[in-house]
Amino acid sequence: MKKNVHEIEIKLDKEWKSALDAAFKKKNKETKIDGFRKGSAPKDVYLKKFGIESLYMDAVDASISVAYKKALEENKLVPVIEPRVDVTGISDSNVIFKFTIITKPEITLGEYKNLKIKKEKAKVSDEEVKNEIDHLREHLADVVIKENGFIAEGDTAIIDFTGIVDGEEIEGAKGENYPLEIGSHSFIPGFEEGLVGAKSGEEKTLKLTFPENYVEDLKGKDVTFKVKINEVKTRVLPDINEDFFKDLGYEDVKTEEELKEKIKEDIKHSKEHQIEDEFVEKCLEKAAENMKVEINEEIIEDEVHRMLDQYANQLKMQGMNIDDYYKMTGTKEEDLHKMMEPEATKRVKYRYLIEEVAIKEALKFTEEEIKARAEEMAKQYGISVEELVKAYGSMDIIEYDLKMHKALEIIKENN
Repeated sequence: MKKNVHEIEIKLDKEWKSALDAAFKKKNKETKIDGFRKGSAPKDVYLKKFGIESLYMDAVDASISVAYKKALEENKLVPVIEPRVDVTGISDSNVIFKFTIITKPEITLGEYKNLKIKKEKAKVSDEEVKNEIDHLREHLADVVIKENGFIAEGDTAIIDFTGIVDGEEIEGAKGENYPLEIGSHSFIPGFEEGLVGAKSGEEKTLKLTFPENYVEDLKGKDVTFKVKINEVKTRVLPDINEDFFKDLGYEDVKTEEELKEKIKEDIKHSKEHQIEDEFVEKCLEKAAENMKVEINEEIIEDEVHRMLDQYANQLKMQGMNIDDYYKMTGTKEEDLHKMMEPEATKRVKYRYLIEEVAIKEALKFTEEEIKARAEEMAKQYGISVEELVKAYGSMDIIEYDLKMHKALEIIKENN
């Protein structure tokens, strides 16, 4: 058994009798006994009919928290996850709980300064700026009907089509007014290419072959597609002018050169964030490698469950529940659990690393600093300090947050 796993037995006597009395009052109110109104039967009558054992479950539920608090206080333990609890003895006079309590594992910090992690500088090329402007123009492009125009790469052809194999129409290979973007490769090879150069109103016959990696009953077979082009649409890119700048939300930009500078700043800012994230990750990874810690499986399990809950909530916000996700992906909870284990392990290691650095550096903050941090956080969330503290549980959590931030800065700044 690991040093941070504590098996504690707690015996309750007086508290147990009080719990049994409370359980009797609750059960008596819900139970009808001949000759008595609900809740008015004497205890001895109730016990004669149902037995003391009928009270045990409710009494145990009410006593666990009392026994757990006693176990923590008497042994001066700070758990990191919920305990495992077993009832090892029970009678009308007492109950014995056995708690398996896991505390923070023993941690030996290694080098967390002077890690010699190089931080890159954000550089933006003219090509990147051009590509971003092209992307923005594509995003704001108008889609218009191409009058008397031939289909070209990037156009959208509105088509009717029918696929025929061995003289018979293929089930599912038929469509009307289907919008097909030429170059999207959403149809089999040769289909989209065969429409290039055609125009609205034209009918085409395409003789193709299904690829070898297609569905079993069609792969490798010759197929004829009869296609009618109903309409051709093309994308018209906006000119680079003041209207374009306003559509982008750049009210202060007046020229193409100013736009390029603005785009360059935006790309640089984004890269700096990415570089910072990568730098922090490398620092934590290296410092964690230098640290010695043996993490209990139960702690990792607890972190995985926390991540699963977060993921389920994210799906819910997108209008999907976790069961729908499993059906759609053909997976089970065990699969997602296994996939999350490496990330959960990393999160726990990094958390313990930063906490230990905070202890090593003896980080302390004044009441004013903690209050200022609370005000800053409340402003970010758009709530009052009182609401923030209520959501967090206490100002101690705000102080913990401050320590973690400062410890992380120490790791970063000394590399």
